[in-house]
Amino acid sequence: MHGEYKVPGGKLVVVDLDTEDGLLRHVRVAGDFFLEPDDAIESIDRALEGAPADTDAAGLAARIEAALPPGTVMYGLSTEGVAIAVRRALARATDWTDYDWQLIHSAPESPALHMALDEVITTEVAAGLRPPTLRVWEWAAPAVVIGSFQSLRNEVDAEGAERHGITVVRRISGGGAMFIEPGNTITYSLSVPDSLVKGLTFADSYAYLDDWVLGALGDMGITAWYQPLNDIATDAGKIAGAAQKRIVSGTGAVLHHVTMAYDIDADKMLDVLRIGREKLSDKGTRSVKKRVDPLRRQTGLPRETVIERMIDSFRGRYGLTTGKASDEEMARARELAATKFSTPEWTARVP
Repeated sequence: MHGEYKVPGGKLVVVDLDTEDGLLRHVRVAGDFFLEPDDAIESIDRALEGAPADTDAAGLAARIEAALPPGTVMYGLSTEGVAIAVRRALARATDWTDYDWQLIHSAPESPALHMALDEVITTEVAAGLRPPTLRVWEWAAPAVVIGSFQSLRNEVDAEGAERHGITVVRRISGGGAMFIEPGNTITYSLSVPDSLVKGLTFADSYAYLDDWVLGALGDMGITAWYQPLNDIATDAGKIAGAAQKRIVSGTGAVLHHVTMAYDIDADKMLDVLRIGREKLSDKGTRSVKKRVDPLRRQTGLPRETVIERMIDSFRGRYGLTTGKASDEEMARARELAATKFSTPEWTARVP
């Protein structure tokens, strides 16, 4: 069995192993990490040898930690990372490069249609009817997108939204509200097979699926990191938030979507979102700008250039061919947008 895991912000860990009578055997850990002393790698292998195959990642990490020589230094590596690689090997998880990735980056669409496309495309990936997909959104209108379980009245000032011509929609994933203005926002979705995140906890899958974009930001001169559970942050402040939804039909798939702040109209956001006022009522608009630090200021690049560089970074890592949503997928998405995502029954399902 073979498992790989890229430690967030670190290096690749590779584990090869067998199982015999429910125990780990012939364990070999490798990777492009740095480790001192040199023979610490043998200590890691020995710690894992003979471990029960149903040991969870925390238990495996504890075995490794206890076996390391005094003064061991790990760089780009962690005991947790090795343990996750073992669990991925046992789960027969796939890797990014096992797939032919497709890009969808089309004309602006309505907020409701974007919600529907996420559901349709991810369901198609789960059914094995389309390849894993990176979809970059273009917005046709401003919106507030609330999480699946958020209270509509608690999150959104209805009068403020109407005053600014902002549509409110509810997505299928959990998490918090997103304030969207077409020229100020970069949004993308990853629709991936469940096998890509096998062996990862729900929390670990966020970091794993966000890792490529940290590299893309680094190429643009931004030092960013994953901040649990679902944020991408820099020294200057948060720049993005992620959310996920698991699709259990077919062989299973994960929807992982991220909204990044390219720019921000903090006054308008506070006029529309109630939650912003509650979180920051004692700090005011200046604190909103400090808490969310837009990519425009940090990169000095046009929004279109930031998107192009993100796509190029993904393509360079994993390969990416340009595609589109099929006519059938678009028809299903339009029907869902009309019958679900534009209806008060869905949008106000948690009043």
